[in-house]
Amino acid sequence: MNLKKKLGMGIASAALGISLVGGGTVAYFSDTATQASTFASGTLDLNVDPTTLVNVGNLKPGDWTNKTFKLINNGSLDIKKVKLQTSYTVTKNNGNSVDPALADKYADQIMVDFLVNKGDDGKGNDIILTKSLKQLKGMTPDQLAQEFDKEWLLIFPYYVLRDGISAGTGKESVDDFKVKFRFNDTGSPQNDLQDLKLNLTWTFEGVQEDGEER
Repeated sequence: MNLKKKLGMGIASAALGISLVGGGTVAYFSDTATQASTFASGTLDLNVDPTTLVNVGNLKPGDWTNKTFKLINNGSLDIKKVKLQTSYTVTKNNGNSVDPALADKYADQIMVDFLVNKGDDGKGNDIILTKSLKQLKGMTPDQLAQEFDKEWLLIFPYYVLRDGISAGTGKESVDDFKVKFRFNDTGSPQNDLQDLKLNLTWTFEGVQEDGEER
């Protein structure tokens, strides 16, 4: 057999081998499986009732008013704790502006006592913490939360600004929030604080529970 024929047979053999190998790569068994997942987030829905807490006029030093309102968790997730942010504006009763220093002086004499029930009968209140509106405005919500976590933790183990509100549709999803507002009587003339109007805004923020394995 001459060299030309031998080379031709070699090429043909190689082509057949490639064909066999190629045919082996497309003929195989297979199977598939699919899986679907859903990640649905819950809701935090904190509400305040009533939305207007105090509307009192003609105040004088020594006056006070006790107010109770409700913080309501209408969401599907527990609220770990509630943070409180304070802001205010001060004007004359006719709406005219006042000097910022006078505004802060007035706010520093409007005191807030944060209250809890004395006992299971719900009669009477104990004071957890007292701050002026000026002090509250100057605190971040986390700084105020730390105040409640200090000496009051053992005396009052439950408080909404520290322990939050459960989700649900029953009474566990509603928490009474009690405060006492006082126009502080310093015992000295406070004539410069006459004819003033303070508009207070409290912003409550519900914070979720820590993440957990689901």
